[in-house]
Amino acid sequence: MTSAEIPPAAAPSLETDAAELAAHVTGTVFLPNDPGYAAECAAFNLLAPVHPALVVGAASVADVQAAVQFAANRGLPVAVLTTGHQVARPADGAVLITLSRMSRVTIDADAATARVEGGVRWQEVLDKAQEVGLAPASGSSSTVGVIGYHLGGGQSPVLGRAHGFAADHVLAAEVVTADGQSRRVTQDTDPELFWALRGGKGNFGVVTALEFRLFPVARFYGGGLFFPDEAAASVLHEWRRWAPTLPEEANTSLSFLRLPPMPELPPPLQGTFVIHLRFSSLGAANEAEQLLAPMRAVAPTVLDTIAELPYAAVAAVHMDPVTPVPWVDRSIGLRDLPAEAADALLRLVGPDSGTQLTVVEIRSFGGALARPPAAPNAVAGRDVPWAVLGFGVGGPDQAALNSEQLAHVVAALAPWAHHEAMTNFLTAVEGTTPEQMRSIYGSDRYERLVAIKRQYDPSNTFQVNHNINPT
Repeated sequence: MTSAEIPPAAAPSLETDAAELAAHVTGTVFLPNDPGYAAECAAFNLLAPVHPALVVGAASVADVQAAVQFAANRGLPVAVLTTGHQVARPADGAVLITLSRMSRVTIDADAATARVEGGVRWQEVLDKAQEVGLAPASGSSSTVGVIGYHLGGGQSPVLGRAHGFAADHVLAAEVVTADGQSRRVTQDTDPELFWALRGGKGNFGVVTALEFRLFPVARFYGGGLFFPDEAAASVLHEWRRWAPTLPEEANTSLSFLRLPPMPELPPPLQGTFVIHLRFSSLGAANEAEQLLAPMRAVAPTVLDTIAELPYAAVAAVHMDPVTPVPWVDRSIGLRDLPAEAADALLRLVGPDSGTQLTVVEIRSFGGALARPPAAPNAVAGRDVPWAVLGFGVGGPDQAALNSEQLAHVVAALAPWAHHEAMTNFLTAVEGTTPEQMRSIYGSDRYERLVAIKRQYDPSNTFQVNHNINPT
């Protein structure tokens, strides 16, 4: 399909334009008053709704091309939604392309690769790869969109320290750029665009499919140790000393949880404050237990879910929510986690802090995540050793207080802040200006991204995101 097939708008009515677009797509077109519009726009974060001028539920690459051409001919921005876990902007006045109808997963067991379409979520890949004894470098949640995760880097809580970012293992991307063209991009066909797509998030087009490597991993040893509130200080201080000693086959993070009295939770966790130590190892169970022994010795646990697990059950490590919830969040990368930083965190989110924040977690990185990949890419924050992520869960009436308390956490940790950030952890209030984006990516990487953006999207069609502005 070429841009000539969808001429520039001649009529002032959006309804007329939408009808014209609908005649060119096999998917569905929605306007704000149409039945199904709200469901099509639904995001995972109930406090981050999107309300575009028009939605295209794309069922094919040709539908994506038609939607991009439609928007470009009318000077409208384009937004893309798969699961809505990380909505950065509300998409006002934009053409929203949803990809949930494009959900094919193909596993090549001999080549140890996967090809996934734009609407695929992680659990679909996990299940199919598990059948042939393979595993992707997937994230902490099984409901996250596979492609968006890769475009921001992708830090696996089981394979990350052994194999690096998920983006490091992308072999090819199929993308519709702002000119409406569908391109298959590899290191050989277009090294600059290939570099930018892997880490530059959704700034360079609509990625309709990805091909990436899988790993010969069928099982791992891991889960969580839940400690009571009185052990918070001793667990945090021992953990920050222990985590950097782990071999690259092991991963860990630590979370302060204030849990509601929900019957879906295990009884020991209902309505309590706990410290959740997440752990995974690719080694044998006895070797993994030797690694874990120093943390087990700190204090008794209220719940222990450590076990040998099939890789397809990787979401059991973090136990992220699987249904939409309302939240506000913030993040900060740290160059160090000394005792002073840990104590500052305890004062603000520990059991005696009085905070209402639901989750504040610290992730430990390093290993292969800190090394450059074989095929260079735009992933930022590769040398960030620690990241703190905070979430305040609650309705609109609690959002202001949650935001204020999150801001206090970020401010308290600012003396140890890293100069870059991991883009998959960016929140809606972060990366809102070119100056902030330059800081997040680093000056040299940012300037290269701007140059590539200027080549492929000079009008900044793809701007409803953490935006790389071509001007």
